[in-house]
Amino acid sequence: MAHFVIMGCGRVGATLAHALEDSGHSVAIIDQDERAFRRLRTGFGGRKITGVGFDQDTLKQADIENAYAFAAVSSGDNSNILATRVARETFHVEHVVARIYDPGRAEIYQRLGIPTVAAVRWSADQVLRRILPETAIKGDFREPSGRLFLCELALHPEWIGHHIVDIEQAAEVRVAYLTRFGEGILPGPDTSYQQGDTVHAMVVSTRSADVARILAAVPAKEN
Repeated sequence: MAHFVIMGCGRVGATLAHALEDSGHSVAIIDQDERAFRRLRTGFGGRKITGVGFDQDTLKQADIENAYAFAAVSSGDNSNILATRVARETFHVEHVVARIYDPGRAEIYQRLGIPTVAAVRWSADQVLRRILPETAIKGDFREPSGRLFLCELALHPEWIGHHIVDIEQAAEVRVAYLTRFGEGILPGPDTSYQQGDTVHAMVVSTRSADVARILAAVPAKEN
């Protein structure tokens, strides 16, 4: 079981909290407006903290120091980015994601290594894919026989700089395309995995657990 901190108890913030709790994780959710917590279901067992999500004392009340991941999903771009940077840079939370309305800002922050989800494509599922690695291996598309499916891959940061062909060979997958700064690109022979990229690949369904394990680890060094 891991601990997750969510900033923003709107519709999707509440959905995230419920999904994480249903998966057996502990959850703390922050909102400036105490009335926002009415969106949470009766019997929600997580912490409800009234306060500003980028305030360090508020984050400490949410047990950010022991958080596996932090999701900033309030209605303000600036607040979400600021809170995400505090979570990563001050409390060293490895897995973070910020909701961003402005596509131009999203590109800037992805260059800084802050995963973002643009509002036009934004949903609880997309956020979960970035903070809960086991959900990233669930397929978006499955071919008729059910043997192959297309999914987002979660990679260890040490894969940054490696060629896409190295990833394909190590995990025995076929990379279909990358999402880079909000745009899809087809990888070529010399394309490398960059910080902020999302990798979409075809995976053999019976090997999904092996693929997730291999790519979540530090790449093996060449002899």
